Amino acid sequence: MYLRNKLLIATIGLTINFGFSQNVEFSKENFKDRKDELKAALKDIEKGDEYMNLETYYFKNAIPLYLNAYKLNPNNDVLNYHLGKAYLYSNFKDKAIEYLAKAVQLNPQVAPDINLYLGMGFHIDMQWDKAIDAFNKHLAILHPKDDTGVREEIQLAIKQCNFGKDIANKPVRVKIDNVGDGVNSHFADYSPVINADESVMIFTSRRPETTGGGVDPLINEHFEDIYISERINGIWGKAKNMGTNVNTEGHDSNCGLSADGQKFLVYKDVNRGDVFISELEGTEWSKPDRLNKNINTDFHESSSCFSPDGNTIYFVSDKPEGGLGGRDIYKSTKDLKGRWSEVVNLGSVINTSLDEEGVYLHPDGKTLYFSSKGHSSIGGYDVFKSVFDSKMNAWTEPQNIGYPVNTTDDDVFFTVSASGKHAYYSSIRPGGFGEKDVYRITFLGEEKRMLVSTEDNLIASLTEPIKEDVGAKKMEIQEAQLTLLKGMIFDDQTNKPISATIEIIDNEKNEVIASFKSNSVTGKYLVSMPAGKNYGISVHKDDYLFHSENFDLPKTAEYNEVTKDIKLKNIAVGNSIVLKNIFFDFNKSTLRKESENEIQQLTKLLIDVPTMKIEISGHTDNRGSDEYNKNLSNQRAKAVYDRLIEKGIDASRLTFIGYGEEKPIATNETEEGRQLNRRTEFKVLAK
Repeated sequence: MYLRNKLLIATIGLTINFGFSQNVEFSKENFKDRKDELKAALKDIEKGDEYMNLETYYFKNAIPLYLNAYKLNPNNDVLNYHLGKAYLYSNFKDKAIEYLAKAVQLNPQVAPDINLYLGMGFHIDMQWDKAIDAFNKHLAILHPKDDTGVREEIQLAIKQCNFGKDIANKPVRVKIDNVGDGVNSHFADYSPVINADESVMIFTSRRPETTGGGVDPLINEHFEDIYISERINGIWGKAKNMGTNVNTEGHDSNCGLSADGQKFLVYKDVNRGDVFISELEGTEWSKPDRLNKNINTDFHESSSCFSPDGNTIYFVSDKPEGGLGGRDIYKSTKDLKGRWSEVVNLGSVINTSLDEEGVYLHPDGKTLYFSSKGHSSIGGYDVFKSVFDSKMNAWTEPQNIGYPVNTTDDDVFFTVSASGKHAYYSSIRPGGFGEKDVYRITFLGEEKRMLVSTEDNLIASLTEPIKEDVGAKKMEIQEAQLTLLKGMIFDDQTNKPISATIEIIDNEKNEVIASFKSNSVTGKYLVSMPAGKNYGISVHKDDYLFHSENFDLPKTAEYNEVTKDIKLKNIAVGNSIVLKNIFFDFNKSTLRKESENEIQQLTKLLIDVPTMKIEISGHTDNRGSDEYNKNLSNQRAKAVYDRLIEKGIDASRLTFIGYGEEKPIATNETEEGRQLNRRTEFKVLAK
């Protein structure tokens, strides 16, 4: 073993050029009065060497062993070299340069690859020019026949340093806050995902109470389990283990959470790594089901996420077939039978010859966030953003979201709120609770012209301060253009929550574009509607009248959250509902094509309940004469009546009437009230 053999060389020490200290070997001559300590140190070194002879993933396990020996002798060149090298492959990479620099002070020729690791250490520490210089020195000693892979990795690192010099000089204005001890523990907490309105978070943790109590013997850490936390009044509540339905005695990690928080994707360490899906059934999460072979292969499938409508899954795989190199991002969409279809590689605009990871599609349905070692990364994985251009049918060139969100270390598993104002990720920062903690990033507006306070330059008390220049640019992530509709669905008579189906309709195309269910215990629902469409919302359940809403969202519509509790009415004589997706041209009684889906909903209800008879009524506001309003409302009610007959409904089951302005449901003193009064209704006359 290289380290132990080198340490045992019986030389008294070497005065190095810097003159600050001398190299001290682990020898009996140097520790005559501390033989027992020397023996223990050499034993720790030997154990540390065993880890250093394994894959780099295990190097970090050598650190505590080498540190034990370091207490006896901090002035050994090879011990410092190996400590620095081990730290480079740990979660505390920033500590590496301290030991590597000392190794060089003690012996500039400590190891042939010292400049390689010095370069890595300077890179992590954002000492760009020093890193480039060290990398070039190592390149200079490489033989032309040496492994081209090493040469390519060094050239990539130099490229990343040059990217870093540019990006770090243009920091984005953000505030990074620890989300608190409701989520974070003294152990590793990471990979957070949230639902659209930031009320639910699911994350992975390595805590002693892990299901089955297992410990990975190679890394001496607890197995992963999945936890969930709810945010109430702005505070994340105490996280709960998701239970044995979800967690097993092996490794269980979360992936994507649906926008409504009713289902999520689970990574399990089986078959080299597969993706499963679990759904919230009332208050219990179902046992995860493995996704089909179109998604899960004999290779490693890791991170994944849902599209907002739940009909597409984006995921990462290292399968060679269809890949562009390393780990790529793919997507699979449900077919007409509800099965996940053949996968599609997102293409060379998104995927590089290097690795991609941590995919997340925003609730706007078009903005993709992912991590990559390629593109313009400044080190390891960086988070990038790309937007799907529907006109071009292509993804835009990925944009590095900037420093200090992206660092020289791996930045992965980045999830953004529906508003676009916040993001969540895990990080190791001074002042945290444990190894990794979950943090919330707040994207700030334009920089202040004059710095009058240090408040904006500080992170919350539990986090590391961010160095922020007055000239820092505004974050490129803008407020999302979408509307979140959320609330609860109740029985109109009992006020008990019920599980109902919520359909989202593109009124212009008369297509159902998404379907969800409210929670059977709480009645909660949440749907995301990107701007640029006229949406019909239809809520229905057997033995109830359906409920409809309309949201006409132009492309310029700003982010909005609408909370609306919905009470479904039983099919009972006298009950009525407003048909909010029945549309007429101004001052006309001709049904517009956008009304077709609502007509179809009403037709289906009448077919499902063949004994039902209804009255269709038209209503107006109080503008115009009584006669004109009554006539217009009557003609509009008849237009619906005629369309239902065309659909095959017997005329004997239908009546129509125009009430004009006689039955307002809101004030006519405001435009909003008048709009509510202009409506079409139907009422149950017989059941």
